[in-house]
Amino acid sequence: MNIKSEVAKKLLQIKAIKLNPQNPFTWASGIQSPIYCDNRVLLSYPSIRSFIIEAMVEKSKEFGSFNLVAGVATAGIAHGALLANALDLPFVYVRSKAKAHGRQNLIEGELRGNERVLVIEDLISTGGSCLTAVQALEDQGCHIAGVLAIFTYGFDKAIKAFEEADCSFKTLSNYNALLEEAAACNYIDTKDIDTLKAWSTAPETWASSR
Repeated sequence: MNIKSEVAKKLLQIKAIKLNPQNPFTWASGIQSPIYCDNRVLLSYPSIRSFIIEAMVEKSKEFGSFNLVAGVATAGIAHGALLANALDLPFVYVRSKAKAHGRQNLIEGELRGNERVLVIEDLISTGGSCLTAVQALEDQGCHIAGVLAIFTYGFDKAIKAFEEADCSFKTLSNYNALLEEAAACNYIDTKDIDTLKAWSTAPETWASSR
């Protein structure tokens, strides 16, 4: 089984990923995109949810040993907790910023500070929020085994950011596998492939250059 293609197919089936090059989506950053990805949708589909977690269990073996799973808030929390449960490991999650009240925690859950941690994210775009979480864990003395996500757009910016942070990352599927699967199942016209590929190489200027 080609896991990258199978994951892409399942995400398309449940509309966790939508492709619309004719009427692009507008991200919060203002970037216009022909793709919208929300992997939280898969949580509502038990069989697909189980398939994804089983795939994450297998993929996690590529990171070597680790003794803690950490989810990146908010979308990485559920997937991280499910993976930790499947692996019978402790779980914590990292907030985007510390709570403004109570204990003012940035990291929720019990942390000794010497753990080897696998960080879980649902989607890697630029890698910014994920690497912020990695830094927060390192600041507490943790060692990072790496980052595991369900999907990535494959932006050069993200690849460079992870290289600069000296942090490895792996994903179950990616943008290229998605396009291949979308074309194979007639989700998109083959004439749209070039347009969709052009977006991934220059997302900030894609809309103006169309």
